[in-house]
Amino acid sequence: MARVPFHYVDLRTFCYETEDEKRVEAALRNFLPPEFEVERAENAGHHGDRIVVLSARVERADEVRHVLSALSELSTFDRLLEELDQRVTDNCELFLRLDKQAAFGGDARLGDGITFRAKVEAYPAKKEAAVENAREALLQAAEMDADAE
Repeated sequence: MARVPFHYVDLRTFCYETEDEKRVEAALRNFLPPEFEVERAENAGHHGDRIVVLSARVERADEVRHVLSALSELSTFDRLLEELDQRVTDNCELFLRLDKQAAFGGDARLGDGITFRAKVEAYPAKKEAAVENAREALLQAAEMDADAE
């Protein structure tokens, strides 16, 4: 199986007092492997309202592949590939924001609500190498999904 050029993937979302925590967690789990542990931290907002932070760090190669496979389902996957240069930092981190409402419905879309941050392997640790490694891994995930269908 192909190497996965990511050290880790972090996914995080907020559950506000007006939202159902189980539904928000289900949206986050849309990108995670089955039975993956989701961390929960309870906080208070500026006006004392409850905010729950749900997060997960994916580090194992097969689990990272699962997350990348979910990303390859993005309706704007080609746009994501075109924007990789703007989405990868000089610190070799890939940042995306995913639509929480769409994720709850089982769809993968760029939008607001879920933050995706991944540390891309690059030797030497240069942005250009990280962009190419991320592009290659995303394209491999898309090919694997196409082959599975």
